[in-house]
Amino acid sequence: MTTGECRGKLSVIGIGPGEARFLTPEAAAALHEADALYGYIPYLDRVSVRDGQTRHASDNREELARAGAALAHAATGAKVAMVSGGDPGVFAMAAAVIEAIEAGPPEWRALELTIVPGITAMLAVAARAGAPLGHDFCAISLSDNLKPWAMIERRLRLAAQAGFVMAFYNPVSKARPHQLDTAFDILREELPASVPVIFGRAVGRADERLAVVTLSAARGDMADMATCIIVGSPETRIVERSGLPALVYTPRRSGGR
Repeated sequence: MTTGECRGKLSVIGIGPGEARFLTPEAAAALHEADALYGYIPYLDRVSVRDGQTRHASDNREELARAGAALAHAATGAKVAMVSGGDPGVFAMAAAVIEAIEAGPPEWRALELTIVPGITAMLAVAARAGAPLGHDFCAISLSDNLKPWAMIERRLRLAAQAGFVMAFYNPVSKARPHQLDTAFDILREELPASVPVIFGRAVGRADERLAVVTLSAARGDMADMATCIIVGSPETRIVERSGLPALVYTPRRSGGR
């Protein structure tokens, strides 16, 4: 790179779970600064394009190709934004971008890279329900596109046995219509039937829906790919309120303390 040469920049930006009110000021500034916007089509549709910006949309399973295209564009000296739903580091584009940098040409490692955090789906769902993540928790993607289903089953059992609250991302799809029911069956072998299960669909958008059921009543057809699910631990409680939605929370103290 010669003196005075324009150095490219890639910002991987989390836009939150839904409406613009969930967008952080840092994310908004990074989006406005960019010369070009890359992202999955539904996420780009939630971002306003200013005069002079270009928009490069791609499909859901094209993460590495999308990352490579954005990095190549940034390597020309441009300021590029990779738009990611929720938080880019949670089952999203930050890891794909860094994977592409690791495998790509040396000039990609010289680019300025910024990861801009956002509100991920499990935090939005938890806030709507109360405080189900008030104690130890984990997040598990139920998609077996990038890992074997046997690994997912093992992690479900171990997380339940360890007493973690669990947040499920990518719970179902047309190609995997039965896996969520299988996951609930596994959890019913490890957890009390009364454990609360929260289904948060499109939380943060106008069509959001929230439902709380017990594990014994949880079914796969209660969710789609726009749903984030939180499964409580044996210590998670439901606080009923007259005329108001119940509150679901996991106490901060655990293990008899």
